[in-house]
Amino acid sequence: MKHAARPYLLNLLLLAAALLLSVAVGSVFIPPGSIARLFAAHLTGQAAPAALQTFEVILFSLRLPRTLLVALAGAGLAGSGAAYQGLFRNPLADPYLVGVASGAGLGAILAMTGGASRTFLGLAAVPMAAFAGALITVWLVYQMARVGRSVPTTNLILAGVAVSAFATALTSFLMLLSTGELRRAIVWLMGGASLSGWQPVLASLPYITLGLAALLTTGHALNVFQFGEEQAKQLGLPVESVRLLVVAAASLTTAAAVSFAGIIGFIGLIVPHVVRFLWGGDYRRILPLSAIGGATVLLLADVLARVLMAPQELPVGIITALGGAPFFLWLLRRARQQSFW
Repeated sequence: MKHAARPYLLNLLLLAAALLLSVAVGSVFIPPGSIARLFAAHLTGQAAPAALQTFEVILFSLRLPRTLLVALAGAGLAGSGAAYQGLFRNPLADPYLVGVASGAGLGAILAMTGGASRTFLGLAAVPMAAFAGALITVWLVYQMARVGRSVPTTNLILAGVAVSAFATALTSFLMLLSTGELRRAIVWLMGGASLSGWQPVLASLPYITLGLAALLTTGHALNVFQFGEEQAKQLGLPVESVRLLVVAAASLTTAAAVSFAGIIGFIGLIVPHVVRFLWGGDYRRILPLSAIGGATVLLLADVLARVLMAPQELPVGIITALGGAPFFLWLLRRARQQSFW
């Protein structure tokens, strides 16, 4: 029992350290002792000491909501990546496989170039449009891949690639036509949160939580999937229902993460592989550990994005791409030499 709990305890400790680092580090450093005093004051209902009032505004109005949003996005992307890899039995699968990212990008660029942010919705129009674009794209891919009552995995992947390429082309075309919103669009596409404060945290929390909760129930089914779809059917697994549940939950989770945190690549590819390498191939363990590890890795990447070119801040998507691209190439080379599964 103790041995089984060890990976969870270790990952939770790493996540706690990453959370503390994220709220402490920035253009203004907040000492851990001051953070503890501010949280203690809030929990007891007392006023913060006068010397810490500046830290209080930075911590609770800016740093803490950003930290929680990044952690949610990382957990959602990594948990979805683990589920997609198990469903497709493909080590190169990630949350963007069925066009979620490209659909979200197209929706966001449409909102930016169309002036939606100047409507009554304000800045919330961009993540709302991105969320709608992601869900519409997933629905289109699933409908295109359907053959009768079944959705073959190969059809799903090919439809995702085709729709993703089309959406990316439209996005590029709209960016060429745009003028004033071009910089904002580029930052968002590279993984820049479009909103600040508590609004995006509260808006994304129910979708990511619901999606991850649904994915956690599929651990046993994904283990059975590793024997192949035909064998899974013979073992009594409702293959089509499980596939629909995984695609819907993972796409919902990814769409919510991308809509509010921007397009962030490779988290859903790297983290599940590290978890599988360290703690085995049981998806009942891979899914929760990937979610925890994804939050930790993206938090650390976000801290690097703040400090590498301080006071200028890099989009966190650049950091994940710099680390993820070499990992992907290594993974591709290894996949050519031997079977992963």
